[in-house]
Amino acid sequence: MYSSLRVVLCHTTHPGNIGAAARAMKTMGFSRLVLVNPRFFPHEQATAMASGADDVLQRAVVCSSLAQALQGTVLAVALTARSRDLSHAMLPLRVAAQQVGAELAQAEVALVFGTEMSGLSNAELDACQLLATIPAQSGFGSLNLAAAVQVVCYELRQALESTPQPPARVREQPLAAHEALEGFYAHLERVLQGSGFLDPAQPGRLMIRLRRLFSRARLEREEVSILRGILKALYPADDGKE
Repeated sequence: MYSSLRVVLCHTTHPGNIGAAARAMKTMGFSRLVLVNPRFFPHEQATAMASGADDVLQRAVVCSSLAQALQGTVLAVALTARSRDLSHAMLPLRVAAQQVGAELAQAEVALVFGTEMSGLSNAELDACQLLATIPAQSGFGSLNLAAAVQVVCYELRQALESTPQPPARVREQPLAAHEALEGFYAHLERVLQGSGFLDPAQPGRLMIRLRRLFSRARLEREEVSILRGILKALYPADDGKE
């Protein structure tokens, strides 16, 4: 289960934070680090701050986009200190850790952290299915990136090790991976625009609402295929090809 988790750091500006995050991961038994457009990596400061977690840095995967970083995952959890209108479900970290722990027995899961200054963008939050927050002092809830990684990895380790895990129920059908869901959302948006239901000049929050709806449903791979087949049948002008 530990190997099914990936920690994704988006647009990290300080290489020391990458190294400190790698060390935080290793102390809790996690090793899969994914970096989205880091400003500096590899870097000597990252190596220095890793302090023995050099193997985590050496195996780190660098991606050009969050979509690439999330390929193959069935659940992406965004860490954020702030809620927003029409957001996905936002849970306290300890509750979210229990859900992640249950999912790791069968599938790939990502924990997604934003840049040090501003956190995750709205688009990055929309790419995830769940939001988690670290309960902290009101008015002073912003943690250093590596500290946040440490707390999250600790809570997840506690969820995996301290709570008796019932035998995993194997799903009859696998959940849809991130890239399959994103393909469906793109197809759906094109069909809604082509049919006139969605005005691209004034899209409002329709797609955000639809993402939230389908995120709650936890679509299976076969269900995504069915939905895309329906879209093709209803709007043949769009053949569904990306």
